[in-house]
This record gives sequence, structure tokens and C-alpha cells, in this order.
Amino acid sequence: MKQFADDFIFGGATAAFQVEGAAKEDGRGPCCWDEYMNRPGSCFNGDKASDFYHKYKDDLELANEFGINGIRISISWSRIIPDGSGEVNRKGIDFYNRLIDECIKNEVEPFVTLHHFDTPLTLFEKGDWLNRDIIAHFVRFAEICFVHFGDRVKKWATFNEPWSVAQNGYIIGNFPPSIKFDIPKAVQIMHNMMVAHAKTINLYKTMNLPGEIGIVHTLEGKCPISDKAEDKRAAYLDDTIANTFMLDACFKGEYGKDTLETIHEILKKNHGTFTVYDGDMDIIRTASKDIDFLGMNYYSSHFLQGYDGESKMHHNGTGEKGTSVFALQGIGARVSNPNVETTDWDWPIYPQGMYEMLVRIKRDYPNYKKIYIAENGMGYKDDFVDGNIDDTPRIEYIRKHFTYILKAIQEGVNVKGYYVWSLMDVLSWSNGYNKRYGLFYVDFESQKRYPKKSAYWFKKMSKTKRLVSVDDVEI
Repeated sequence: MKQFADDFIFGGATAAFQVEGAAKEDGRGPCCWDEYMNRPGSCFNGDKASDFYHKYKDDLELANEFGINGIRISISWSRIIPDGSGEVNRKGIDFYNRLIDECIKNEVEPFVTLHHFDTPLTLFEKGDWLNRDIIAHFVRFAEICFVHFGDRVKKWATFNEPWSVAQNGYIIGNFPPSIKFDIPKAVQIMHNMMVAHAKTINLYKTMNLPGEIGIVHTLEGKCPISDKAEDKRAAYLDDTIANTFMLDACFKGEYGKDTLETIHEILKKNHGTFTVYDGDMDIIRTASKDIDFLGMNYYSSHFLQGYDGESKMHHNGTGEKGTSVFALQGIGARVSNPNVETTDWDWPIYPQGMYEMLVRIKRDYPNYKKIYIAENGMGYKDDFVDGNIDDTPRIEYIRKHFTYILKAIQEGVNVKGYYVWSLMDVLSWSNGYNKRYGLFYVDFESQKRYPKKSAYWFKKMSKTKRLVSVDDVEI
């Protein structure tokens, strides 16, 4: 198969904190990232970002011009409810009404995520997703969004990458609150977010709105670096905590027996437990019958070897190739595969892993309905030369992944769209502004946009619905 269906979405992805800016305008309250990025010594923050708050009309016109017919946006919780739990900010409601209307005007369908890492600061300081009180506050926020925007928004996601919230905040430590190696807290956070996700789906289904609702997970392949039993076990352990644990909750309505035993094994080796409260699994079970889609973020897979030592970590946040270290007690160590190319940030370029994950979803969770590739793209140090940006490596990266998406579709996986990360260059959570992903280059001083070679290539893909060669595109 070399052609996508006529209704396939060729979209671009964004997130509120990474693009909006206007951090102190029109009643928006601070989120956890405002405090985190404005600490002494920080080199960047989200005060201006890509200024999408003021330039969204220009960006949506560009999207329309370049054949982009879908956009992932998220709604800033603290722009709607400044402290996360109190009074509603009418100016926040008005902004998203204008934004959604402009999307529709430009024939760029909005795909709205309710939580994209940006918990309001007041709730974050009370424990974030470790404090069960946040669940009710999140469901209330979701209901407000459904009431005000649900007549026009037809695609809703509860969360973006709950695994990243848990892993990066409590294991790697490069997201707030910057805690390292606390795997028990990470598991508890994931469970609590699954309860909030399920309650939100159950609420949406009672409101008889004309759309669909799901979740966006980051699903990284976990591959043993060799056929040794200890390497296979490390890959299985990492896969269970990062992928299977929450996929089971979302689509089976339970944590499978093997999944739960494996999670408890990991927790025991890390001197902790997690708690399932009365009624949690009933809520999760109900939602698993009604979830409409899976959003799948895929950038890379990891190669694992057995590891018996203490946890150790170095996050490559600068693009200094070969500096990453990731080894977890009770799980395993991620290692480089000499046969697999990596980005400057040590992310393996392994599109086959996307295909394998898509096929696995179809096999292991046959009640899934459809999949959107909600994020995929390549961080790159773009060179701006005489107003032109030749980002051929990014095109090659995306094209390889499209090839494997088509292969999965041919084998019966129901993939309905692809949202490139990102529509325009954005603020990267841990890399600032030097790591670029966008189809459109942003001069962050002038906030002027410039289409990259990848934008012209993506336009041709959208128009023809076929794989387009890099050589077929000129700037």
C-alpha cells in the first residue's frame, strides 16, 4: 500500500505551554512550569514561547496553505481556572472559543488535549497527581471545557503522556518536581491519572456530545540488546512499567495478572508499593468499554540490557551526542545499538518500532477502535540560510515512519491520522529553543514564521496522499 485514505488526517501538533506565551495575560494563572522555568539560573521560560496566543490566526492560515487539516492543541488549565479549583476565568474561555472557531474557519480540525503536563501551580504545590484531591478538580475542569467547546471539538484527549509526567518528574528528574529514582511514586501517579482519565471519559459519555474521546500515550519500543535472558527480562520489565501498565487500564479495564505481578516485583526492588483505592477499578473498567481512540506518540525505541546496580541517570539536554545514561534498579539499563542511528539527543531512529507497536496494539487490545499518531518528529539543529531551511534529515525521518504506518495499515491496523511534532518551532521542555521540531521555523526574537523544506514536503504528502520522495521537493 502506497496511499493513505482520503479521510486520513495530516496534522500538526502543539501544546499550550510550549506555544502560547502570554503567560501573565488575561487572567491566566501560573502552572508548575512557570515556577520551574523561572528559577534562578534558568536559561529559558515560557513567557513568550511561540506567541501562539497572539499569532494563532497567522499559524492557522499557514496550516491551511500547507495542506495541514488537523491541529493538536491543549487547553491551559490555569488559563481557564487560574488556581485549578476556584473561579472560572472568562477571558480564558473567550480565547479558546476564538481559537477553535479560527481552526474551523481554516478547515484545520482541532484535536484538544486537556492536560499536557501543565498542572496549575496551586494544585501542583499540594502534591500534584500524588494528591487524590486533584482528580475531582481535573474532572470539573474537563466538564467546563466540554460545556463551552464540546459543540465544535470532535476529538478530545484526557492526558498527554502520563508516563512522561511520572518518569520525567519522579525518575529522570528533568520535569518538575525534579525527583530522581522514586519509582513507587511514579507508579502511584500513573494509577491516579488512570482514575482521572476514566472518570473524565465516563463524564463525557453522559453528556451526549458529538465527538470522541481517548488518551495520548507515549509508546516506546523496548528491545533486548541481545538474546541473553537477562537482556530480554530487562526489556520486558521496562515495557511493563512504561507501556503495558496503563494500556491494560485503558483497554482492558484492569491490570493484567502478569502486569501486576511485574509491577510489584519492580516496586519491591525499589522499596515501595502503590495503592488502589476502593472503587478505582470499577471506574477504570467502565471507561475501558467506551474509549474511542488511542493517541500514540512515538519518537524512538530503547535497547535494554540486564542491570543489577543502583539507579543512575544523565539526561542529554544539550544535544551532546553520546552522553545519555539511563539505568534503573530493578529494571535494566538502556544502551546504544551500534546498528541504529541516533539523533543528537541520543534518541534511536527506529521507525520499525512504531510499526511493531501498532501491530501489538491490534493484537493485544483488540477492542481498540482507532489510532492517531498524535506526535512524531525529529529534533534537529536547523540552519537558517538566506531565509531558507533545508531540513532534509527531518523529512527522511518522517518519511521512514510514514512507510511503516502504511505497512501497519496494510496489515489491518486502523490508523486514521498523523500529527507531526510540531506545527511550528516550540519551547522544548528540557532543551529550550535550540532543539527544533517544527514544519515552520520561528525566529523567536521577531516571532516571524518561515516554512522549512519539510513544510513543502508535508504539503505534497497531504495533497497526494502518497509517500513523496525527498528529491521531489524544492524549497
